[in-house]
Amino acid sequence: MIVLLDTHVFLWWSTGSTRLKAAVRRTIAEADDVYVSAASAWEVAIKTSLGKLHMDVTFDEAVDANGFSSLPITFQHAAVAGALPSHHADPFDRMLIAQAQVEAWTLVSHDRRFAAYDVRMLWV
Repeated sequence: MIVLLDTHVFLWWSTGSTRLKAAVRRTIAEADDVYVSAASAWEVAIKTSLGKLHMDVTFDEAVDANGFSSLPITFQHAAVAGALPSHHADPFDRMLIAQAQVEAWTLVSHDRRFAAYDVRMLWV
């Protein structure tokens, strides 16, 4: 299984948060590949600049330290994100949904609004 972590899940994983159930941690740890989107890096950069978030290392250092891979945003991802029904207004989350759809990967999230989309989910 290949999984794409949403921003919160990646941050919770990186900090060892108890918000991630043991079964979810195990699934992530045992996944064939784990990806983190450039959309998450962008979202974290914005929240950091606004003083809403602090990281002890850079985002890419955190991704590397966890042995995860980065997922760039492609034109196809952008086109699919733009065509999604408006069940969810957050542009970062819409991009994650689109990327999971295009790549046919499982999206790991706590956001139940994702259920309105045709995407494989692993719920936190």
